[in-house]
Amino acid sequence: MKKKVERSVILNYVAMFGGVFLNFALSFLSYKAELPMYFDSIGTIGVAAVCGMLPGFLVAVFTNLICSLYNPFAIYYAILSVLMAGVTAVFVHRKYFKKKYMYFVFILILALISGGLGAIIQFLLLGQPQYVEVSHLSEYMATHFGLNFYVWFFLVNTCLNIVDKGISVWIVFLVLKFIPEKNLDGIWDIGWQQRPLTPVELKRIKLSSKKNGGKLQKRVSRMLVMAAFTMTIIMGVISMHLFYTNAKDRYIANATGAAKMASNVINTDRLDAYAKKGHEVGDYIEIENALYDIRSNFEGVEYLYVVRIREDGCQFIFDLATDTEEPYAPGEIVPFEEAFEEYLPALFAGEEIAPIESNEKSGWVVTKYYPVKDFSGNTVCYACADVKMDYVSDYFKGYVIKVVLIFSGFFLLILAYGMWLSRYFLVYPINSMAACTNDFMSDDDNQTALEENVRKIKALDIHTGDEIENLYRTLCTMTESTSEKMKDVRQQAKAINQMQTGLIITMADLVENRDSDTGYHIQKTADYVKIILAGLKKKGYYSKKLTPKFIADVEMSAPLHDIGKINIPDAVLNKPGKLTDEEYEIMKTHTTAGKAIMEKAISTVKGESYLKEARNMAAYHHEKWDGSGYPEGLKGEVIPLSARIMAVADVFDALTARRVYKDPMPFEKAMDIIVKDSGTHFDPKCVEVFVEAEKEVRRVLKKYQE
Repeated sequence: MKKKVERSVILNYVAMFGGVFLNFALSFLSYKAELPMYFDSIGTIGVAAVCGMLPGFLVAVFTNLICSLYNPFAIYYAILSVLMAGVTAVFVHRKYFKKKYMYFVFILILALISGGLGAIIQFLLLGQPQYVEVSHLSEYMATHFGLNFYVWFFLVNTCLNIVDKGISVWIVFLVLKFIPEKNLDGIWDIGWQQRPLTPVELKRIKLSSKKNGGKLQKRVSRMLVMAAFTMTIIMGVISMHLFYTNAKDRYIANATGAAKMASNVINTDRLDAYAKKGHEVGDYIEIENALYDIRSNFEGVEYLYVVRIREDGCQFIFDLATDTEEPYAPGEIVPFEEAFEEYLPALFAGEEIAPIESNEKSGWVVTKYYPVKDFSGNTVCYACADVKMDYVSDYFKGYVIKVVLIFSGFFLLILAYGMWLSRYFLVYPINSMAACTNDFMSDDDNQTALEENVRKIKALDIHTGDEIENLYRTLCTMTESTSEKMKDVRQQAKAINQMQTGLIITMADLVENRDSDTGYHIQKTADYVKIILAGLKKKGYYSKKLTPKFIADVEMSAPLHDIGKINIPDAVLNKPGKLTDEEYEIMKTHTTAGKAIMEKAISTVKGESYLKEARNMAAYHHEKWDGSGYPEGLKGEVIPLSARIMAVADVFDALTARRVYKDPMPFEKAMDIIVKDSGTHFDPKCVEVFVEAEKEVRRVLKKYQE
């Protein structure tokens, strides 16, 4: 088994490595050829089909990681590859492909995942189709056949992937036909940390787990989902926060650099001239062009301008035009925005202030005011650079989409690994032990079944290498020890039962030996009782009452039904003729005497339930179904079942036995009397099964006549 598992593990690793290499090679070729199809999922589908979901996920993620070396967008499609691996594993594991049409359903699902979701991802990342040919075809279809461009792109991309995935699936399943199914099962089952369970055993475990609420599986699943989701969210949020913070800091640094550099090109001696005449001043255009060059060299800087701070607002000296807005004219005064009011004292004082973030007239911007000083070191104006935070926001949205796409693939991979780990290292071993332990406990009255269950527990061969394995070893030791102790107890109980049976037979023989005319009465009645018990059990009569314990108790105590005769005087007990009425009344007291004897025995030997049935038979075997019997005149099912059974056996033996005062009655006539008295003297069900067992009854009668 161990060598087989090691071989399967090696095959698994080989399959995963081969799957990644095949995906990479085909993807690289199609990418270089600029084909609108990828062929990067053949290995993923193959490995998921052969090895299972987790290996398929691993191949999917590593393929996209490696492919991102030459295709920067490949990593964002990892989630699609993971989903295709999951669908493949489910279809193969649940044997959906037994129905031929499921191949087409399978290809369509893969195409919708790769093509449909892939189209959505392309729009999120690029805002347009990745391939020009697909874009042109979608535009053509939208122009000539109506519908939206995006709808046609979705349809075109899906149709291309039907071809792509159809070829991939055909290749994979063509190869699978040459691999024996038993080899596939062995590769799939490498996760087992015990003897692999059969489908029947798995179904039993699932039913048992479902019956008990499946709490362990649910708790583990919830824990893994929450852990993977929480870790993914935390890592995503942290990375996005760091990105946003770094991007914002970088743009503010660019604004500071642009403002500082702009301050170096301003001629502070001619500020008044610039404000009054603007472009008429000789070097104004030269300085303005220099400012344009500065702005273009600093990413994210939207506005670059030079202002003087006045009581009535900002007076613009230089202001650069943008694609959407005209510049302020030289000398134009603009009132301060509300966000700047708290900084005005520092600005009037000519100090450098921290970047100001505002969201008013110019939108969401961060402004850096850098003081421009004259030769005396006095601040005469400010060079200002505005970073429009929309750039950061738009870039951040794209980053968030990329993070979500990347982490979603890894999220599913982590979740699959956690589920795989919990299933094979925790859920299956614990449920297997629980199932075997339940079998062990339910069969504790059968030594052979106990020993067989001990062998089943040992055959689980759990080797998780952790506390679960320690628990399993302890369970093996405990069940084996329990089985041995139960075997010793049974041997002792058997010896005690044999001794008890011997004492019972001896007591019954003592009574019978006083009666000189019984003729194996206790032996024959005991055999008849067994026949009736077996018949009632077979027919399903009194099923709640006829437990194995009840049957054993009745069979064991049947010989004691006449124990009360020990109190009957010899003159009455052994009288050769018919008893007088007075003598008959004395004879009838053997029932109450037997009851008293057995009740005394019960109080002395506590816990021996078979004596309770001995008491019932001794006391009530002369009661009649219609209530005309003695000693208490009980009627119907109020009469204990053991006594009703003994009544049939006792009367039949009395009819067929030889007595000094009569000859034995023929078998047929005795049976006729029993049948005739059914429902009056006897329980009809007891009579029914007794009559139907005619062959067995004749065999008993013949045995004691020889």
